[in-house]
Amino acid sequence: MIEVTAPGKLYIAGEYAVVEPGHPAIIVAIDQFISVSIGPAKKSGSIQSAQYSDMPIRWTRRKNELVLDIRDNPFHYILAAIHFTEKFAQEKGKKLAFFDLKVTSELDNSNGRKYGLGSSGAVTVATVKALNAFYELNLSQLELFKLATLAHLNVQGNGSCGDIAASCYGGWLAFSTFDHDWVLDKLASEKMSTLIESDWPNLQIEPLQVPEDLRLLIGWTGSPASTSDLVDQVHRSRIEKKTSYENFLNASKECVDQMIQGFKQSDIALIQKMIRKNRSLLNQLTSLSNVSIETEELKRLNDLAEQYGGAAKSSGAGGGDCGIVIVDKRAGILPLMSSWEKAGITPLPLHVYHLTEDRHES
Repeated sequence: MIEVTAPGKLYIAGEYAVVEPGHPAIIVAIDQFISVSIGPAKKSGSIQSAQYSDMPIRWTRRKNELVLDIRDNPFHYILAAIHFTEKFAQEKGKKLAFFDLKVTSELDNSNGRKYGLGSSGAVTVATVKALNAFYELNLSQLELFKLATLAHLNVQGNGSCGDIAASCYGGWLAFSTFDHDWVLDKLASEKMSTLIESDWPNLQIEPLQVPEDLRLLIGWTGSPASTSDLVDQVHRSRIEKKTSYENFLNASKECVDQMIQGFKQSDIALIQKMIRKNRSLLNQLTSLSNVSIETEELKRLNDLAEQYGGAAKSSGAGGGDCGIVIVDKRAGILPLMSSWEKAGITPLPLHVYHLTEDRHES
């Protein structure tokens, strides 16, 4: 029996802009995991997950028609990961086999509610990792990222795939997405193995060294959000308000580039300044898109953190889920933790997960 894991993620800065090639984000892998075990089977295979067996598929209406949204259902990501990895395996001369695959998740709470830690990306990466071992494909980290990305895009259709990078690489990352149209065109016209081995335009994945005294705090509002829906809504606004959206993209790039310099210079004050700037930019994006990114609960989480010397903002698509705070380790955090709990915000006891070194960071 083979067992592999993939960590979840949190966005630190650069959300929404990162879906455009060349616009960076900072992402961190955290020590909550999707685990996938895989073993040979004889006449038929199985896919099992205790967490997801009762998960409903969301639906909405478009022009009075009921439309299923498969993007929040992890089984579709698992099936896509199997499809793409096995297609790659066949191109490499591997004979396909039956297997039993079992998924367990720490990325949701005991009631199955999402924390916003990138469960769809992590389950895709973990499935590809399991099949990589099962078929002895010897994928590099970058090849693993590319295969998982193709599977994820096949289901979700939008997004930057930064969560895939965090689950593949671990630690703190500066990430810029690739030219999606170029990749999809090549996927339609070339062998998958050729595409996996090609350089993808605009793709950048750079590990960052965190300043020694920097501390990351994470709070959960208890209100799960759908990343896919929120990205869809902002995408529509970028077409309607092109100039304002371009201004947001440029300002976000400048902000995150400065934050990356803050990491490289071990300048916590600069990182905190840019966290606050990024929060302001996301609030401007709310104004032009009418998408509620910083909800009342997230505003409360952020404002309380600022009162106690932290630099805070929503993480990821917003609309609920988590907020992040950057503080100096030398500052006390108990007053903030207490104020969060009184306000109904759950401090999450998560740490940064470094994949290659198998170590955790407070």
